[in-house]
Amino acid sequence: MPSERNFVRFFEEIGIGDVALVGGKNASLGEMFREMTPRGLRIPNGFATTAQAYRYVLDRADSWRTLREALDGLDPTDIEDLAKRAARARDIIYSAPLPPDFADEILRSYARLLEQYGPELSVAVRSSATSEDLPTASFAGQHETFLNVRGERQLLDACRRCFASLFTDRAIRYRIDHGFDHFKVLMSVGVMKMVRADLAASGVMFTLDTESGFRNVVLINAAYGLGENVVQGTVDPDEFYVFKPTLRAGFRTVLRRMLGKKEFRMVYASGANGTTRNISVSPEERGRFCISDEEVVELADAAMKVEEHYSARAGTPVPLDLEWAKDGIDGLLYIIQARPETVVSRRITGVLEEYRLEGKGKVKCTGRAVGESIAAGTARVIQSIEQLPEFREGEILVAKTTAPDWGTVMKKAAAIVTSHGGRTCHAAIVARELGIPAIVGAEGATERIRTGESITVCCAEGDVGKVYDGTIRFEKSRIDPGALPQPKTHVMVNLGNPELAFRTSLLPNDGVGLARMEFIIIEYIKAHPMALAHPERVTDAKERAAIEALASGHASPGNYFVDRLSEGVATIAAAFYPKPVIVRLSDFKSNEYASLLGGKWFEPAEENPMLGFRGASRYAHPAYADGFSLECRAMRKVRSAMGLRNVRLMIPFCRRIDEAKRVLTMMAEHGLKRGEDGLDIYVMCEIPNNVILIDQFAALFDGFSIGSNDLTQLTLGVDRDSEIVSFDFDERDAGVLEMIRMTVAGCKRNHRHCGICGQAPSDYPEVTEFLVKLGIDSISVNPDVLIKTRRLIYETEQSLQGAANTRPVL
Repeated sequence: MPSERNFVRFFEEIGIGDVALVGGKNASLGEMFREMTPRGLRIPNGFATTAQAYRYVLDRADSWRTLREALDGLDPTDIEDLAKRAARARDIIYSAPLPPDFADEILRSYARLLEQYGPELSVAVRSSATSEDLPTASFAGQHETFLNVRGERQLLDACRRCFASLFTDRAIRYRIDHGFDHFKVLMSVGVMKMVRADLAASGVMFTLDTESGFRNVVLINAAYGLGENVVQGTVDPDEFYVFKPTLRAGFRTVLRRMLGKKEFRMVYASGANGTTRNISVSPEERGRFCISDEEVVELADAAMKVEEHYSARAGTPVPLDLEWAKDGIDGLLYIIQARPETVVSRRITGVLEEYRLEGKGKVKCTGRAVGESIAAGTARVIQSIEQLPEFREGEILVAKTTAPDWGTVMKKAAAIVTSHGGRTCHAAIVARELGIPAIVGAEGATERIRTGESITVCCAEGDVGKVYDGTIRFEKSRIDPGALPQPKTHVMVNLGNPELAFRTSLLPNDGVGLARMEFIIIEYIKAHPMALAHPERVTDAKERAAIEALASGHASPGNYFVDRLSEGVATIAAAFYPKPVIVRLSDFKSNEYASLLGGKWFEPAEENPMLGFRGASRYAHPAYADGFSLECRAMRKVRSAMGLRNVRLMIPFCRRIDEAKRVLTMMAEHGLKRGEDGLDIYVMCEIPNNVILIDQFAALFDGFSIGSNDLTQLTLGVDRDSEIVSFDFDERDAGVLEMIRMTVAGCKRNHRHCGICGQAPSDYPEVTEFLVKLGIDSISVNPDVLIKTRRLIYETEQSLQGAANTRPVL
């Protein structure tokens, strides 16, 4: 018989090297409790039963033979047979009594926790297999956890149930798929103090972006109540990003936040059986974030410390998947689990896959995109577990949520769509592991999609995943950035959508040559800046109400604009940090501004908006000055409060020298003074006067970016919005090329940066060759032609070098 203390180890006695003793989950908990508590992190105390204790229980009950018989000849593809055999195996283990000496040691350890935390203590009883939370296989969700366990009887019963959960259907199939021997994997049980998140909030966090694999952020999901709702995908959680480099530098700000619906809260159930139940969340609580920005930053800081510790111990970067909880009694945050992230971080290093739709279709529903791929196929709507046997290989699984028991079916799916859940829920985690696209939180999906319909699931258009009606063709390409040549000319990217920033930044680039503010205003803000600065001037009651709804949760409508714009720009800046990101201030035309919510109260009716109240002319004008103030506040926040000083600002459509001086003066008054804190301010070169007076403009600005669209329009006198004269619009015209040549020469003469961010290099290779021959500093193109343009630039540079080498000596 084993001697006392062979059965149980308190967290302070174990570490990450004890996986064989207490399983991956408990080894990690012990490592954190032992090593991170002294560094200020809070980890609830607890203890773990040893893997040998599990073996001891089955030895004493003589259960091994019957257990092997229950699984002998198992065909994992036969779902019904798997379920029967798994149930038999669980019965065998659950029926094995806990030997008295083992049970006594569990209860003595539990008594020690009661002494520490008091008689109101409830505990979480968590499974921890010796194959679990390894760098090569997570086993996430394969085994059982029991929450709000109280009293000795419940505790011992939960321990037996954890032992039995080693043979859930999903765990058996997972072990088979990953090559683990059922009888060499042992089970440890972790018993730890419950954090009273039922009275507050909880969730999960990753030390990378779970879609792109971008390593410089911490992604945090949060919902009210206990964390199982987030993990299982029962709710759509709040989502936050924190940027690691600026947090390390002392900027304690949230990079980006997204409000989730958070429909339910998991709380303790009353009665003798303990356990938990879900209750509805009030509309008021759903309409606000469940944790504060300060708490988000505290969590991110903790996650980074744990990641740094594990990485230092491993001698290599170890991205992590962590669980956290906020205690509603003491108001403090706790880390309750950490394990290696095993999917995104194991992608083939350096090789990127790109998916692109070749057409469009009717959108049936939208949700949060998981993965960055596309799949098309026949939909199968699953309303209950009884329908799972109907699922066929290659179909698209559509359900309210998924559960760990669905693993066998999910492996057959071409894609997954759920009407509930966030990007860290069960469906999302499994989809990433399987390498298939998923859309989660797609409200109404099970009603709008019918079994047998052909649909296309697209996760390649940003954070918003779209389910299209019918089969839409798409293309897939693989890129190895390491194999691409490095041209001398800087190759930058044009970008407006923050949702594409992390993914795009992984392509070979020298920064962002044009970050368009307009996309963020249209998609994320939706209202006219002046309507937010002065909502009282909007006299339509419905529009006023819509503006108030948008700004709810913010100190004022103006603050809403500043917060949303700063988050969008900061996401792009963080993705490319520390490379330069050139942000163009707003360049809507008056008719475009008027189409925004509340816009018609602030915009003139112009015959030709293309040549009217746009760009620099409106910044200093009383009709837009307060809107421009909001833009400046947002950019100051990005650079000063968020620490993203790689942002450079650019003034569009600046007609005259005096106008340039007025705008620069206004910007300085709003805290954006050229040269202060390294701020560079560029100007768009898109008006012939910019070229003619380039020496004078160069005295005011740090660089120029050629806008080939407007420069062509004004050089040729062609309205680029007019279809009837579109045949005369050509950026390759000799006069336009001469304007570009003069601009590059003027910049060189004045030692100013010269780039181009117009459409011409994206559309015409011959223009790109022309620019390289001129010696332009940078060429910025759309992401879809970035690789092609990079190759062309390099080849042009090589040919020019070759010509120079063969030139006769005079």
